[in-house]
Amino acid sequence: MPIRKYKPTTPGRRNASVNMHAEVTKRTPEKSLLRPLNKKGGRNNQGKITVQGRGGGHKRRYRVIDFKRTKDDMKATVIGIEYDPNRSCHIALVEYEDDVRRYILAPVGIQPGDTVLSSAEFIEPSVGCCMPIEFIPTGLTVHAVEFEPGKGARICRSAGVGARLTNKEGQWATLVLPSGELRQVSIRCRATIGQVGNTDHQLVKLGKAGRNRWLGRRPKVRGMAMSHHEHPLGGGEGRSKGGREPASASGTKSKGGRTRQRRKASDARILRRRKSRRYGQLKL
Repeated sequence: MPIRKYKPTTPGRRNASVNMHAEVTKRTPEKSLLRPLNKKGGRNNQGKITVQGRGGGHKRRYRVIDFKRTKDDMKATVIGIEYDPNRSCHIALVEYEDDVRRYILAPVGIQPGDTVLSSAEFIEPSVGCCMPIEFIPTGLTVHAVEFEPGKGARICRSAGVGARLTNKEGQWATLVLPSGELRQVSIRCRATIGQVGNTDHQLVKLGKAGRNRWLGRRPKVRGMAMSHHEHPLGGGEGRSKGGREPASASGTKSKGGRTRQRRKASDARILRRRKSRRYGQLKL
């Protein structure tokens, strides 16, 4: 069973569940593809905190992932599936015919010994194969999709997600993203066939605050408990709501507020907005 619940021997264990990572077949990482990963603590290059609630956590090393898949027309054999502490999905170590090894995102159903291929032309669509969208048949589920040709995968890289290719018209292909957004991307952008693996990731419950600290997430202070100059909801004599809608420290509304830059050039390529968390409807 991929998700395991233990006996409630402690209060933290009572509500916790653990991912057993049943898909993982290789326990040690490839040393040539490891890089040091320094902690930032949510700070930018000036030392100022730009992301709240970051710090601590277990030490990690970065695994170099091949998001561009530009080693074309050369078969690669899957050596093993590995756990990656830097992302929610698992990664697959593949070895090409010229003995070059690289990491790719592990899709659902891929096994050690399988062969994957990437190409700039049409190839037989199978799980883990990568090619431009213009050669991918409509109706298939894809992941690791590029926003711009040659820039590397940006869309659908988390555990269990996948976009459905619904239509191709002219120079644009239409994708239904996991959020419900309907978006167009260039048919020259590359995508990988299949759904990202480790689909049980969303079922895990941490159970205690300590597991959050292992991930590098620090406790969050309520805005209402802050001073008036630190947060829009802060200040007042005692507990005071202030009568305004919940917002972040920068003033962005917490329930349905816009976070996307206005009049962005790619707005024309969004045919249908994702669902609003506040109203449960599609943003138009």
